[in-house]
Parts: sequence; C-alpha cells; structure tokens
Amino acid sequence: MIFIPFLLLQVAASSQPKSIVATKAEQAPKIDGELDDPAWQNAEVASDFIQNFPHYGAAAWSKTQVKILYDNNAIYIGAYLYDDPTLVYKQLSARDEEQEKNVDYFAVFLDTYDDKQNGFQFLVTSMNVQTDARLGPNLGDESSFGDKTWDAVWESQISMKQDGWTVEMKIPYLSLRFAKSARQDWGLQLLRATKRNNEISYWNGVDPNVNGFVNQFGKLRNLQNIHPPLRLSFSPYLTGGVRLTPENGGTRTEWLRNGGMDVKYGINESFTLDATVIPDFGQVVSDDVINNLSPYEVRFEEHRPFFTEGMELFNKSGLFYSRRVGAMPKGYFPVKRMADNDPNTDIVKNPNVTQLYNAIKFSGRTEKKLGIGVFNAVTAPMHATVRDVNTGEETKIPTEPLTNYNIVVLDQALKGRSYITFTNTNVIREAAARDANVSALDVSLYDKSNTYNFKGSGRYSSIFGKLPYDGFNTLLRAGKVSGKIQYFLQNVIKSDKYDPNDLGYLAYNNENSYSGEFSYNQFTPGKFFINYNYKLTFRYFRVYNPNAFADFHAVASTYWYFKNFWDAELSLGSFPNDQHDYFVLNTPGRFVRRPAYSFASIEGRTDDRKQLFFHYQFLIGKFNVPDKNYHIAGGGVRYRFSNKLSLDLSTTHEAEKNYIIYAGREVNGEPIVAFVNFTDITSVLSGIYNFTPRINLTMRTRYYRSRVLYNSFANVTKDGYPIPRSFIPNQDENVNIFNLDAFLTWDFRLGSRVILGYKNWLGDDEVINGAIYKTYFSNFGQVFNQPHGNEFTLKFIYFLDYNQLKKK
Repeated sequence: MIFIPFLLLQVAASSQPKSIVATKAEQAPKIDGELDDPAWQNAEVASDFIQNFPHYGAAAWSKTQVKILYDNNAIYIGAYLYDDPTLVYKQLSARDEEQEKNVDYFAVFLDTYDDKQNGFQFLVTSMNVQTDARLGPNLGDESSFGDKTWDAVWESQISMKQDGWTVEMKIPYLSLRFAKSARQDWGLQLLRATKRNNEISYWNGVDPNVNGFVNQFGKLRNLQNIHPPLRLSFSPYLTGGVRLTPENGGTRTEWLRNGGMDVKYGINESFTLDATVIPDFGQVVSDDVINNLSPYEVRFEEHRPFFTEGMELFNKSGLFYSRRVGAMPKGYFPVKRMADNDPNTDIVKNPNVTQLYNAIKFSGRTEKKLGIGVFNAVTAPMHATVRDVNTGEETKIPTEPLTNYNIVVLDQALKGRSYITFTNTNVIREAAARDANVSALDVSLYDKSNTYNFKGSGRYSSIFGKLPYDGFNTLLRAGKVSGKIQYFLQNVIKSDKYDPNDLGYLAYNNENSYSGEFSYNQFTPGKFFINYNYKLTFRYFRVYNPNAFADFHAVASTYWYFKNFWDAELSLGSFPNDQHDYFVLNTPGRFVRRPAYSFASIEGRTDDRKQLFFHYQFLIGKFNVPDKNYHIAGGGVRYRFSNKLSLDLSTTHEAEKNYIIYAGREVNGEPIVAFVNFTDITSVLSGIYNFTPRINLTMRTRYYRSRVLYNSFANVTKDGYPIPRSFIPNQDENVNIFNLDAFLTWDFRLGSRVILGYKNWLGDDEVINGAIYKTYFSNFGQVFNQPHGNEFTLKFIYFLDYNQLKKK
C-alpha cells in the first residue's frame, strides 16, 4: 500500500479555475432565443473556450459567449455561438440522444453544492432538443455526461442568426437542489460541441490527463439571497389499452386500464420527496431475454422512469438492483409447470409482474455536503388462480408475499473528490417468508493533486428465515488515476454466504481475487492518432471456500482513435491454466475443469458524422484441447436517410463447441454435466423518425435464436475431470425470442406527454422444430407462422406545477 501516505484530504491544487459573477435579474427574460431582453445587457460574459477534443489545450475554433442570470425562481442561461449558420449540423433526435447524432449542441453543468463530485447537466441542440443528466462519482464522466435517465422540467429556445445561433434556457429551482445559504458559489462548466470537426470545447479547460470531470469546473460566484418558491409538482396519468396473448391454442384478451400519480415535493432547497402511487410501467422496452446456459443470473436494464430518475445516491454502493422491486413473482413458473404437467388443470390467472402499491424517495444534501437518501417501496401480495377442468372449481395459489423494500444512504462528500458512504438495504416479507438486511461502508480517498486514489469497502449481509445465514464482502484498491501512466492493484473477498440479492445483484459470491491494471495513455494528437492507450490487466482468482485456485488470466490491449475519426481496439488474452469452475456444478466444494485457452479480439467504429456508419467486433478463442473452439462475430450499420429519419441494424453471432453446462443430478445426487455445441444469433433493427423536436416515432425489433446441440454427458471426479456416462436423449434446444416495440411520443407541453405504444412478441409457449428448420433464415421464417401476442396502449401524463396553479 505505497499510496497511503499520499492520501491527504485536500482540494486538488491544479491551475486556478475560471469564475463568473452571477447577475440577479429584476425582471426575468423571455425564453425565446433572442437574447434581447434588458436583463442580459449588464450580465458578465463567459468566453475563451478551450478545446478538449480533438486538440486538447488549443483555443476553440469558434467564438462562444455566455451570460448567466438568476432570480428567486430560476437560473437563466444565454449563449451566443458564433458560426456560419449554413455549416451548423441540425439532425433531429429524441430527448437525451444527441450523442453520435449529426447535430451541434451547447450545455451548462452546475455543481450546486460545490463539492466537486455531484452536479446537473442541461443541454440544448441546434434543433432545440433537450438533454439532462445527473453527475456523480459513479454516474459517468465527461464522455458520457452522467446519468441521462434523469429527466427534469425546464425551458429552452434557439434562434439561428447570420453569424451563428443562440440558446436561451430557464432552469427552475424545481429541477435543482442546493444548500440554504445567504451567499452561494456553485461549480460551473459550459460546453460547446461542433459536429463538422468533432470539436468539444469547455469554458474551463478539462484536462484528459486529470481524473474526474466535476472537479474541473469553473465557478459561478455570488448568488445571493435566493428565496425559491414552494417546489411542489404533480404528474397524474391515465393509461388504457388491450393485450392479446396466445394461450392454449386461442387468445386471451386483457383490457388494460390504470391511473396514478407521481408527486415531487421540495421539503426545502436541499431535499426532495418523490412519490409514485399506483404506477404503471407497461410502456417500457422489452427485455433482452436470452437462453441462459451459465450458472449466473441474467441482469436486465431498468427502463421504468421512477427507478431511473434521481437514483444516484441509492445506486452509489451498487447494492440496489431496482428490477427486484415489482419483479416476476417467484411462484409464477411453478404454477405454469403445474398446469403444463396436469391436463386437468387450467390457469385462469397467473400474473407475471408483481404489482407495486407505491414507492417514495427522499433525497438531498445538506450545507455540510452530507447526502441523505431514503427509499421505500411496497409490493402487493400476488396470487395465481387455477381451475379444475373436471369440476370447474377454482383455487388461489400465493405466488409472492406482501413485501416492503427499504434503503437508507448517508454520503459525506469530503475535500477534493473524496467521500465516505454508508448504505443499508432491508427487505421484509409477509409472515414467515425470507427477510434480508445488507449494510455497506464505502470510502474513496484522493491525494491533494488528484493523482492517487484509495478505495475500500465492506459489506455484511444477513438472511432471516427458516435457514438464516450471514456473509461479507470486502474490497481494497489503490492506484494512480491521473497522468499518462496509470495503474491499480485490487483485492476482492466475497464469502460463500454473502448474499445481497434480495434487493441487490450479485452474479456470484465465494471469491478471493487479486487483480491489477497498468496503462499508458496519450491524450494529445500525434502523427497518426488523436489519442491512444496501451493496457495490461490481470486477475488471479481463488474461491473463498475452500481456499483453492479457480483461474488466472491476463489481457493486453490497445485502443487507437485515428485522425479520420475512426477507432479500433485490439486485445490479446490468455487463460494459461485449466479453469476450475466452482459454480457450474451447483455443488459446494466441487468444480469442473474448463480447458486453458487464449483469444484475440478486435472491435471498432467508423466516423459517426457520415451518412453510413458501421461498427464491428470479432473474437476468436483457441483451446489447448482438440475439437473445441469459440468465437464471436458481430457488426452493425446505421444509415441516416435525412435529419429526421435513421435506421440501425446490428447482428451478433456467438458459438462454442463442447461448452460445459449443468445437466441435472443422478439418483444419488451426483451432478451431471453436458458437453454442448451452442450457437446464439441476435439481430436488432431499430429506428427513429422525428416529426418535430417534441414528436418522434421510435421502433425496435429484436430476434434472438439459440440452438443447443447435446454431444455427450458426464459425471465429474473430485479433481474436476469428466467421467463419461450414458447419453440422455431429447435434450437439444431451439429457442426463439422475438419482440417488436414501437412508441409514438408527443411532448405537448413542459413535463407533459402522450405516448401511443404497440408491442408484438412470439408466444411464450411456441416452439419451432430445430431438427427441421436448422438454418437461421428458415428458423426466422417460421417465427411469423407462430401465434404472436399484441398490445396497444395509450398513456396521458400531465405536469402540474403548484406555483402555476396558485397564480391561476
């Protein structure tokens, strides 16, 4: 731990940041993009932007001038972006999706607590499409601009001029949080992106050699005596529709109707209470379901708005997997199997989603930079109803108990970029069902120059119920995080009983691993490259119980960003010894050997400014045993037909010969493994048509096919070697998954929208004969000869600000 002496909690001593004095407006400007209101005339100007990319440190190619006003209701931004208006890129996009689009944009970033860690982003494109995001230590950096799932309500307008274009923004305090203080200084950053030359420039320079983004902001000084109005808003919604589901050779019709409300209440300037009552999460993109041959749970993305917006505090320790709340009832599949195996049993009702009664979030940060978060959600008890075909008698079967989910977070921002965070998650279920509690302490410390970092964490889980057990998880990491040369060393321990999965996500426990990374990074342009890096990583993995070797691997990689704005990454890796897989057998203390192998991979992308853009990925693995191979081949193209319409098509082909999977148990309890040839092909076609900056039609179609051919079966010796056994017939799999999601969205006023949704999917019980339809295209053709489910929905959301209602 040679870095510990450097870890002094002081503010980074880099070059003096720029600053601008905020001007308090006696009369708020009209948000029309014209910048001709009297309030703008005496405001101080922020200018002299500095390139971050492609030529870090050089002056921006075009002049930008920005002015900032404030009053008791909002912050106002006025920006003049000088340019030839005929050269400004103007592609329309959906909200929050300006990245990789052919569009210029301007953004303001606010660190309202001036803690150099947390902040807000508000971005406007040259077509007046908005993006907003939350910034935080675990929420992305200058390349991703934070967590864009957060949506705020604010105003913007742009105007094209003879010598450029202008942006005018109003960011109400309803969308911000800040300390209660008579005089305040905020962190401030301004960004301009010019697409024709891929320039990113900042008002206060952002050095790519320096770790972090918010810590490189300038200052917005002297905001005085802000007295914001009551921060209270309501978003009632109504939704209706119909779902047609193929079932038992027919179609089951469900009429969908729901209504509820989201409420935001600003308890004071710093803290906000968010609540949702009887939420409806039907209009979300379908999950990317796969045929999971691994012993690890598949993790799905979260698309439900309440669980994506403003969750930075609750997600900081990594203990909150929001898909646990309102997930599929645990008794869903047992009921389904019962009906499948008994011809005399018919399912009347078997909900596949747990109803959420309500959920609340309380979060904010004090003047002393202590972040406080409280989350609570209650899900309903769920039941399935089955009918006896002979007697007609119906029986209710519990599939999920009444459950209460809780999270408490205390996050103290320290000097510089350091912090210490305590998190507790708690799940309480009705009656004698399983309960769980997990506590975590996370510490991240930086030295005063922001060059070295130390991270440590400890977690303790307790499971209560018929078979209680406890477990723990620790992490220690130290390294150099800034400069051309960067490195770290890390140790992770997870006991075999550590289990945060009642509210969190953990793919596997039982780990004692050592890992590290060394990289050389060149951030300034050279003869051939804009930037590049070389990296060497390794991991030595042992299981915690028994304390035994599992695997070791090392990977060397390099990334190049070429001057034509193409990029490529090449990797060479090796597992030089047989891997001892302790997870696939689902038997404590037992493992199976996976052969040693090496691999080579390459992936890259072309210039995304072009009308035709493509990306690719190839990986080839070579094993040290015959008759075994592995590869991934994938790629995609995006074609921009106009500034309104673009389509993306991508395909990935993954296959392995003689892959080892779990195949059940013998009568005496001995595990069985199977050697299979699997081929997974995933194709996704997506597109968007933007009618206006506030009306768009999005579509996403995904077809996934997994073919699994069983070659042989075996038992396993104590040393992990296979012992051939008799073949188990009729095990081959041909899994087909098809989803189409289309949404027409109209943001007809601030915070209010109408969404018309359509979904189509292959029936859950539909099977295509893989022995007859062996090829990809013959199999794909049969997908449309099978029964499909259909869903049509219409949702209406209306935003109401208490202060506007009060005026009326």
